Amino acid sequence: MKPRDDGRIVKPLPPDRFAVHGPNAEMRWEAMRGEGVLVPNDRFFVRDHTRTPLIDVRTWRLRLFGDGLRGAPPRDRAVEFGYEDLLAMPSRTLDAVIECAGNGRALFASQQGTPMPGIPWGLGGVGAARWRGVPLAAVLERAGLRPDAVDVLPSGLDPDFGLDGENLGRVRRPLPVGKAMDDVLVAYEMNGVPLPPDHGFPARLVVPGWVGIASIKWLGEIEVAGRPLPSPWSTRMYRMFGPGHPPGGGPALAEQVTKSAFELARDERVPAGRTTVLTGRSWAPDGPVRAVEVSVDGGASWRTARLLDGDTAWSRWSLEWCPDRTGPVMLVARAVDGTGARQPFRAEPNDEGYLFGAAVRHRVLVA
Repeated sequence: MKPRDDGRIVKPLPPDRFAVHGPNAEMRWEAMRGEGVLVPNDRFFVRDHTRTPLIDVRTWRLRLFGDGLRGAPPRDRAVEFGYEDLLAMPSRTLDAVIECAGNGRALFASQQGTPMPGIPWGLGGVGAARWRGVPLAAVLERAGLRPDAVDVLPSGLDPDFGLDGENLGRVRRPLPVGKAMDDVLVAYEMNGVPLPPDHGFPARLVVPGWVGIASIKWLGEIEVAGRPLPSPWSTRMYRMFGPGHPPGGGPALAEQVTKSAFELARDERVPAGRTTVLTGRSWAPDGPVRAVEVSVDGGASWRTARLLDGDTAWSRWSLEWCPDRTGPVMLVARAVDGTGARQPFRAEPNDEGYLFGAAVRHRVLVA
């Protein structure tokens, strides 16, 4: 297939692998059946606020500035790193999940009867990859990080984003210095090759365990400050609003929530009287999944699935099932995270449909 030329997403989006939502592409879970732990680049989901930019790596620079650096360089005298500079620094490889904060938003409507505005993600706004790059901590230290720095504000190089007629500028989202110095990566490779354009070439952040908006793509600038740094992506968006949340909204979203997905199409046909191996994946923000439980009767009873992976970015699992009657069947999967907490039956609604973490219900047709 030829690359797309609609000015949004570059890579091909075959309908058997993706559901397209405007400038965004959701991975179809059935396309991962039989695959290894990592999601191949050609079927990794795409979340863009505007469109994928094509950047000339020869002129690209990562610029750091602000009063959180020694000498407090202003933007026009920023500390700069070129692509070759990053490649020359000691690298780290990290297997990590990146997931949109709105992943599962459509399930608020289909499972709970509470429709939410925004991109109607099923559960395919997520992917695990092997990222290689330079720890953000090393970049900050080389740029002259001050001990009293509080926040870093990475910005992307994608086109400006408009909301309700207002230009909000380029996508940017602050990180506390503590997180930035912990496990965040300035990645330049994805699954062993240079980052594809849709996934942040030439460099992006990878922020393990946190909502995807923190993993800024097409990284261009990082402001470093001795004070909190706000942005519309932490004040007006990516916060919890609505009943049960503070009147002015909750804090900026950070960690994701535990989820499970079947590697099946919705309403997929399953043969009656024959053993079918149900497969899926579960993931949690705070470490490996401890167990996965599957119900083949809508949650009335549960069986423990077989975990196929240990300490990986997420856990593949399987369960043998021999349906003995025809008709629609509601499968349910729920994970037990590292703390021993199970996925709940219901996710708390919020005005933006963020962080759907309820046990997924997946209908199949036995015939």
